[in-house]
Amino acid sequence: MSAKIALFGAGGKMGVRLSLNLKGSAFEVRHVEPGEVGRARLRDEVGVACVSVDEALAGVDVVILAVPDSLIGKLAAEISPQLKPGVMVMTLDAAAPFAGHLPARDDLVYFVAHPCHPSIFHPLAHAEGKPDYFGGVAAPQSIVSALMQGPDSAWELGEAIAKTIYQPIARSYRVTVEQMALLEPGLSETVCATLLDVMREAMDEVVSRGVPADAARDFLLGHMTILSAVIFKQIPGQFSDACNKAITFGKPRLMRDDWKKIFDHDEIADSIQRIT
Repeated sequence: MSAKIALFGAGGKMGVRLSLNLKGSAFEVRHVEPGEVGRARLRDEVGVACVSVDEALAGVDVVILAVPDSLIGKLAAEISPQLKPGVMVMTLDAAAPFAGHLPARDDLVYFVAHPCHPSIFHPLAHAEGKPDYFGGVAAPQSIVSALMQGPDSAWELGEAIAKTIYQPIARSYRVTVEQMALLEPGLSETVCATLLDVMREAMDEVVSRGVPADAARDFLLGHMTILSAVIFKQIPGQFSDACNKAITFGKPRLMRDDWKKIFDHDEIADSIQRIT
């Protein structure tokens, strides 16, 4: 499937990742990057040159906005007058679309695609010498995508681009923008990142109470592996009575009774408002 793609933010950290995976693909890519550092990164790491905004948008089929969430609304509004009906605008996160920061144009296609990142259980994520924790290099990862607006026939193109920019792909899931917002920031950041940060604080606390730092880190990370494998049913198994009792006592000690309300629509909306 061939299409002309304008990649904005091409020289940023995420933009370079996408540029590398789009290089040599079936898509014609026009790279847009205003910063000289980013332009140099594209030349050195990807071997491509940038074009002007006007050149990038001339006859374009898809615009990818690989820029921070806080800039998507402003950039989308600036380029919207140059987009002909039917052009697909793709974002890499649900935050700005969920918050209503994309232009009110019913004649454009809005598509959102986000990586799941490689599973902690996949060996290539931890490959010696070249671990791929983020994805998009060696370790397969799944992706979630949403066709926010536009004809259903646009799904095939959007998913094909998503599979290219995030390759290698394990599985591809179709969700709604609202469901994607539940996944991030809800599940991945508000819950997962927060609890992991608490775990790091807990590790620091036992170190402050005399446990050697390396011992505490090895002990925690090792237990994270086996406990995660059992909890997420990566392997068959069950916890000891002592562990189950610790969970029964620990959960109400650590978590508020109403913590699941973070997934309520208003809570997600407030979180996204802060992000964007």
